[in-house]
Amino acid sequence: MTYPRIGLFIDSRWIHDRPPCHDVRNPSDESMLGPVPGAGLQDLEHALQAAQKGFLVWRDTPPHERAQLLRRATALLKERQDEIGRIITLEQGKPFGDGRGEVDRAISFLEWDAAECLRSYGTVIPSGPQQQRMVLRQPIGPVAAFTPWNVPLSSPARKVSAALAAGCSVILKAAEETPGTACAFVQCVADAGLPPGVLNLVFGEPSKISTTLIASPVIRMVTLTGSVQVGKQLAQLAAAAMKPALLELGGHAPVLIGEGVDGASVGRMAAAAKMRMAGQICASPTRFIAHRSVYEDFVAGFAQAAGTLSVGDGFAPGVQMGPLANGRRLAAIHALVEDAKARGAGVATGGHRIGERGYFYAPTVLADVPLDADAMMTEPFGPLGLCVPVESLYEGMELANALSVGLSAYAFTNSLHDAERITRELECGVLTLNSFATPGADAPFGGVKESGIGREGGAESLDAYLFSKTVLQSTARI
Repeated sequence: MTYPRIGLFIDSRWIHDRPPCHDVRNPSDESMLGPVPGAGLQDLEHALQAAQKGFLVWRDTPPHERAQLLRRATALLKERQDEIGRIITLEQGKPFGDGRGEVDRAISFLEWDAAECLRSYGTVIPSGPQQQRMVLRQPIGPVAAFTPWNVPLSSPARKVSAALAAGCSVILKAAEETPGTACAFVQCVADAGLPPGVLNLVFGEPSKISTTLIASPVIRMVTLTGSVQVGKQLAQLAAAAMKPALLELGGHAPVLIGEGVDGASVGRMAAAAKMRMAGQICASPTRFIAHRSVYEDFVAGFAQAAGTLSVGDGFAPGVQMGPLANGRRLAAIHALVEDAKARGAGVATGGHRIGERGYFYAPTVLADVPLDADAMMTEPFGPLGLCVPVESLYEGMELANALSVGLSAYAFTNSLHDAERITRELECGVLTLNSFATPGADAPFGGVKESGIGREGGAESLDAYLFSKTVLQSTARI
């Protein structure tokens, strides 16, 4: 298919004639797809002015009209699902079915937030005669949103839909590795009839863009989905400007597998969950901590299922796992595997690159991984499962909670007693028991510790984009 032309979108106008800041490659064959124009300082200032102008219009747009626009954008996403799914596969690498699935997930966010904006009520506080006390919920202002390459549609959709539903304008800085998806999404929202300046899209040098946008008095709130390192940098910039930040950062999800479960069955489930999107997702299960009594069966089932997955180009029939997104991820996974092997880990399956062209790495399961291996402390963000035996639930919980991050976690047990303890003591923002399900639009998602600040989705979906204004009014004649 033809790769779309990439541009900046500022004040409802596409801008293509800027020096390139990045060249997009197809991760399946490393071929060049096209250049990405980078925003200069004048472009960023233009985007800030547009966002301010757009906000003054959009904040006063009635909620039912905002909801109608989000529903029109949803309809366009549905109409263009195959087209957008192909762009995702072309530039990110995930199988086409997963690309289409990401469009479905983005649609669910817009549908949810369209309804939530109609339920964003203020309150009336009981008061005495000739007095009125109210709490209004108002849009916080223009938002700077930063999104990653691994979920190039669902992350922008989640942030933009909540911000628009709340009445905010947005400057979206999407990932340069997957710009075509962001352009296609912005076009859907623009075609739905969004007023000029309410949604703007920029690409370019991340540090320059983040520094410029966050320091500007126009921007009133910052949101990022990304790594812990980048999250800390943006949090510092936001704190210096006294602006709130909604941060969904990295994880290193533990999976507790208790005694008495069917280890082989859980292992087969683990293979499908771990290798989804080639493991390049923040909620990906990674540290598999199994009770000694079921450990061997679990590792055998995990390795057997992972080793039979079909790996290849995302457009090829029957492919279950595509390539890693770029050469950096390929090198990082190779380094983590080699380090673990050198420290004594055993390779149950995989552990090598596939072919010499394209960023393909075999689904890999390592057994008996030493706790000092780099992969046990660094989020692999790739198709790498790390298996460790433990003697008790206490030992497993201690290991699961040992890291500074706490985003997603999983546990498998047939004991209600153990399930209650895990639910209470496991340090994470999202816990899934006896499956590898992840939250949808109707439930909050986010982490604890270094995995972020705030929540996206659920009844709290719009909270980060609104502020409470207390109004005290005397109705006495003066």
